[in-house]
Amino acid sequence: MAAASDDRELTARWEELAAEVRRHRRLYYAGEPEITDKDFDELFRELERLEADNPGLGGDDSPTREVGAPAPEASGFADVEHPQRMYSLDNVFSADELSDWLARTPAEAYLTELKIDGLSIDLVYENGRLSRAATRGDGAIGEEITANARAIDAIPQRLTGTNDHPVPAFLEVRGEVFIRPKDFAELNEARAAAGERQFANPRNAAAGSIRQKNPEAVRRRRLDMICHGIGAREGFEAASQSEAYDALAAWGLPVSPYTRRVTTADEVLKRVEYWAEHRHDALHEMDGLVVKVDDLDSQEDYGATSRAPRWAIAYKYPPEEASTKLLDIRVGVGRTGRVTPFAVMEPVSVAGSTVSMATLHNQSEVKRKGVLIGDDVVIRKAGEIIPEVLRPIESRRDGSERAFVFPTLCPACGTRLAPQKAEDADWRCPNTRSCPAQLTARLTYIAGRGVFDIEALGEKGAEALIRTGVLADESTLFDLTEEDLEGVGPYTTTRGEVNASGRALVANLEQAKNADLWRVIAALSIRHVGPTAARALAAAYHDLGDIARAPEEDLAAIDGVGPTTARAIAEWFDVDWHRAIVERWAAAGVTTSEDPGEEAEQTLSGLTVVVTGTIEGYSRQEAKDAIVARGGKATGSVSKKTDALVAGAGAGSKQAKAEELGVPIVPAEGFEEFLATGEIPGAGAGD
Repeated sequence: MAAASDDRELTARWEELAAEVRRHRRLYYAGEPEITDKDFDELFRELERLEADNPGLGGDDSPTREVGAPAPEASGFADVEHPQRMYSLDNVFSADELSDWLARTPAEAYLTELKIDGLSIDLVYENGRLSRAATRGDGAIGEEITANARAIDAIPQRLTGTNDHPVPAFLEVRGEVFIRPKDFAELNEARAAAGERQFANPRNAAAGSIRQKNPEAVRRRRLDMICHGIGAREGFEAASQSEAYDALAAWGLPVSPYTRRVTTADEVLKRVEYWAEHRHDALHEMDGLVVKVDDLDSQEDYGATSRAPRWAIAYKYPPEEASTKLLDIRVGVGRTGRVTPFAVMEPVSVAGSTVSMATLHNQSEVKRKGVLIGDDVVIRKAGEIIPEVLRPIESRRDGSERAFVFPTLCPACGTRLAPQKAEDADWRCPNTRSCPAQLTARLTYIAGRGVFDIEALGEKGAEALIRTGVLADESTLFDLTEEDLEGVGPYTTTRGEVNASGRALVANLEQAKNADLWRVIAALSIRHVGPTAARALAAAYHDLGDIARAPEEDLAAIDGVGPTTARAIAEWFDVDWHRAIVERWAAAGVTTSEDPGEEAEQTLSGLTVVVTGTIEGYSRQEAKDAIVARGGKATGSVSKKTDALVAGAGAGSKQAKAEELGVPIVPAEGFEEFLATGEIPGAGAGD
C-alpha cells in the first residue's frame, strides 16, 4: 500500500509540474511571463530530474519533449506548417556540464554563437523572394506573420546572388527577432507616457511586437533580426554551418558578428569565459552561448531528440533577473540631496552575485510599478548597474502586503523633504551643507577615480571623518594632517595611533592637489556638472574664479554646457559656503587655475571615436583625453554614428560590432598618427 501511495504522490507531483511548465511556457511565448527565466529553468529541471529518476513518468506527451508552445487560440494569425521541423536547445549551466557535453560530442570544429534573447522566426524564400514568415510555435506549426516580417528592415524582401553564391530556388532560414536595448528603453518610455503597460524585458517586447495586427506598428517598434540556421533548401548545399552563414551573408541576410569557429574544447570554454565578462557589449540582449558542431554531415549523424538537436547546446549564464521577497522599502540620500527609495529583500543570487538591495528610483516609480512591501518581486541586475526592482508578481499576493509611505523628513538629519522644483519627480533634503548622508556621499564621490582618485578615502572613512567632527564639510578636506586623524577609527591603530591607511590618506590628498582643473570642477558636486561639462568649462576659462564670475549666458554658450547647467553653476556660486570651499581648497594648494598652454591642433574636430583594448603608452582615460583635447568626442559604445574605433590588444566585441557596421578601425600602432592628422591609417574596417 505504501508503494502505491508513493506512486500516486509522484504522479501527482509530475502532473502539477508539467501543468506549471506548460502554463508558464505559454505565457513566456505570448510575451506575458509571470515568473523569471531562472524560476522557469528550476521548474523545468525539477521535471527533468523527476522523469530521470522515475522512468514510468512522462512519455511522449511530457513538456520536456515539446518544442516551444502551440500558437495561442484565437491569435488572429493562420497556422502554417514549417517545411522542416524547428527545435529548441538543451541547456547546461556550468563549465563541468559543458565539458561533459563536449566530451560526448567530439568534432573537428565547433561554432560558438551568442544566444539571442528574442523570438524565433522561420523565413521561406522562393526564387529569392520572401514568400512566408512564421513563428516557431511548437516546432512543427507556427503562426504566419509574413506581413509583419516585411516591416522589419533587417529582413530582406529579396535575396541578392553572387558568382560564388547564386540564389537557391528554395531556402528556409531560421533567425531570432529582437529589439536593441536602447530602442527597448525608448519604447517603454513612450508606453509609460501614454499610460500603457510596459514590457518586462526586450524579449517580451519583441514577442509582443511581432504579433501586432498592424505592420506599420511593427515598423515603429524598430525590431531587428539575426539568422542562426537553415532548414529545407533546394539548389544550395554546404559542408558546414559556417559555410552556410557565409552564404546567408552573401545573399543579404544578417548574420551575427560574434560567431567564432574554434577547434578545441578549451577554446569553447574560453569563449564562454569571454562572453561572461562582455555580455553587455553585444548589440542585443543575450543570456548564453550556443555551441554547435560545425560540420553538417556530423550534425546529421548526431541527430536530435524530439525536442532538441544533439549536435548543439546552450550554455546559460547566471540569470540577470530573479524573484525574491520584498521585505521593506527604505530611502537613501545622495550627494545632491536626492532621496531615493530602495528595496530591502531576501538575498537572492542574480547575475553571479548575491543581491539583497535594489533601487526603486523615486516615489512615483514605486506607485507606477505597483510594488507593495511583502510582495514577491522580479529584480534585474545588468552588468555593473545597481539592481532594480522591475515588477511585483501579483499572482502570489495573499493580502498581507502593504503600501510604501514616502517619508516627510530626511532619515539622516531630520530636515523636511521637498522637491527642489514643483515639476521635479525627485524629493530632496535641502540641508545640503551639513546633512551627514549628503556629505558622506559627496566625499566618497570626490575620492572616486573619475575625480581626485583618493584611494585611501572610501565611504567608511568619509562616515568616520564626519561622525567624529573632524570634517564639518568638504572645505577642510585638503587641510587634514596625521594629527587630525588620531582617534578616527579606519585611520588609527587600537592604541589610537595613525595607521598605514591614515598616512596613505594624507599622502593621497597631497598628490590630489595637483589634479587637472576639470577634476576640481567636477569635485564641487554642482548639479548637472559631470566630467564632460567640467572639461568644457576648464577648456573655456582655465580658471575657477573666472567661471564663478562668468555671466550665465556666456556659460550657456559653451558647447557641452547649455542653459540648464549654466543656471545650476550660477546658483551654486551664489551660495556663501560653496564659495568658501573653493577659497579653502585654493589656500591649501589645490589647483584652481591652469596655464592654457598651446591648444592641441583640432585634428579630430567633429569626430566620434571609441577606444577599446590596450593602447601602449596610454591608459584608457589618457587615450580618451587625447581624443577630446584634439576636438573629438570619446564615447564608450560603437554605433552607426561612430567615426572610428581605436582598437588595441584585447579588443573584442566592440571591434566585431565596428566591422559589422563598417566603422573604420585605427590599430593601436597608428593611434599617434591618427591624433596628429585625423586620418585613419591603413585601409579601414576589417583589414
